[in-house]
Amino acid sequence: MTEQSNSQPDAVGGDSSGEGAPSRNNSITLHAEVQQAGEALLKLGASDPELAGTLARVLGVVASEAARTSRLAKALNKALASPEPPSVSRPSERPRRPSRRTPGVIDPFAVFAESGESGLRLRLKELSLEQLRDIVSEHGMDHDRLAMKWKDPQRVIDRIVERVGSRVTKGSAFRGRPTQSGDSPKAEEPSD
Repeated sequence: MTEQSNSQPDAVGGDSSGEGAPSRNNSITLHAEVQQAGEALLKLGASDPELAGTLARVLGVVASEAARTSRLAKALNKALASPEPPSVSRPSERPRRPSRRTPGVIDPFAVFAESGESGLRLRLKELSLEQLRDIVSEHGMDHDRLAMKWKDPQRVIDRIVERVGSRVTKGSAFRGRPTQSGDSPKAEEPSD
């Protein structure tokens, strides 16, 4: 195998460009790489001859086809090229919106806790559509991605009130009646 690898570089990386020294340097580098690959396959062959033979055949077929088909050679170059440095940001890593919305001017949960649904509705009616959208955005109330597109402020207010009410009462079935050992059953529960 070493004999083949010594003769292959001249055929594969020979001086066909007519440029002289640069092509000669490429040929020397290629020769060294082919020789290293051959030595690695021989070393592998000592412990696992079947795998070494399979790898040698696969590499031979791929190299022959890449030499014959420029399209495959380009595809291999692209696939085997070193990845971009991590400092280069890719478009998929950028946030979808460069600017975030401003925080809401009121906390709808605090208003709801203080004055209930009617008090929250009154406070929300005082706000502009953009201020309402800020609240929706800040508290993640646009689960279906529609509320930020609505033009009617009343519709956005209804969404805010609905989401606040839903979140405030979520889990109330578990918080409703604290029980302690020794408590007697409530009068409203049927007794057997």
